[in-house]
Amino acid sequence: MKGVLGTRGTPREAAPGRERWPLAEPFAIGGLQVPNRVVQAPLAGIANWAFRRQSRRHGAGLVVSEMVASHGVRHGNARTMGMLTVLDDEHPVGVQLFGADPEVMAEAARAVEAAGADLVDVNMGCPVPKVCRTGAGAALLGEPERAEAVVRAMVDAVRIPVTVKMRRGLTPATSRPAEMARRMEAAGAAAVCIHPRAAAEEYAGVADHAVTAEVAAAVGVPVIASGDVTGPASALAVVERTGCAAVAVGRGALGDPWAFRAIATGQAAAPPDLAEVVAEVRAFAADVVAVMGEDRACHYMRRFHAWYLAGRDLPPGRIEALQTAPTLAEALALLDELAAAPAAA
Repeated sequence: MKGVLGTRGTPREAAPGRERWPLAEPFAIGGLQVPNRVVQAPLAGIANWAFRRQSRRHGAGLVVSEMVASHGVRHGNARTMGMLTVLDDEHPVGVQLFGADPEVMAEAARAVEAAGADLVDVNMGCPVPKVCRTGAGAALLGEPERAEAVVRAMVDAVRIPVTVKMRRGLTPATSRPAEMARRMEAAGAAAVCIHPRAAAEEYAGVADHAVTAEVAAAVGVPVIASGDVTGPASALAVVERTGCAAVAVGRGALGDPWAFRAIATGQAAAPPDLAEVVAEVRAFAADVVAVMGEDRACHYMRRFHAWYLAGRDLPPGRIEALQTAPTLAEALALLDELAAAPAAA
């Protein structure tokens, strides 16, 4: 994340001059038509409907939820069921599930379909130990037969497309990404999203999109490339190098939702001024409050203050003050002060 934030406040990476911009073109995932080839990645603990709605408003062709526990859906957990909420202006939208029991995942997929989502995604990439210990997330990469059974059960349970987001493998040495992708396609997956780091690497180093190219060549369904896509130039480079159908943008859009339109159109623009940033944070915060209430929204937004203001020459301690403000209203008031006196900032 530090590497991504380090570029904020500087001119956006230039989009190569093109008569035809490939990422602006629609594509299909099963029977679902997606208006462009930029996908908002399913960010755990972040991609609630407020975040997804913002991503769509700023140009993402498809948005995907944070990961949702299949067992929480089965047991009707109130907070988990709230994560299935889909708004009219989000479409097309997917909901990502995690779990390792085919029957439970199929049941949860039916709930996702009933909630109005356009596709259901299977998390096979989360490296967090508490998820992997249950056999879910990246742990499914070590049990390909179980992973295949999970996808097949979900495909049989719903009419909407089932997709898979996966890492290259558990470790670089044991990775068999093309083989795994072929298994997912055979089980009925309508698309595969590949993050070409192994689970053991988490987000270290550079995403090796030679792996993405290997996966794209191995299957007939659309392959979505995830990892180190931050702007039009990097997105185009990944598409041309790998032959992938689309790119997924996650960390690169945290605090910079404007990145979605830049990548989708190939028209990089100057970073927004502080007043525009503050207006965006206010609009986003209002939706976050609607999702989770004032108190939880205050804590959720603390990360975003640093992400939105990264790379700007602010007075010492200003971001810390925003992150420690006891209420969201006080944090937003501090932001208004910054916007009202940009010369002092």
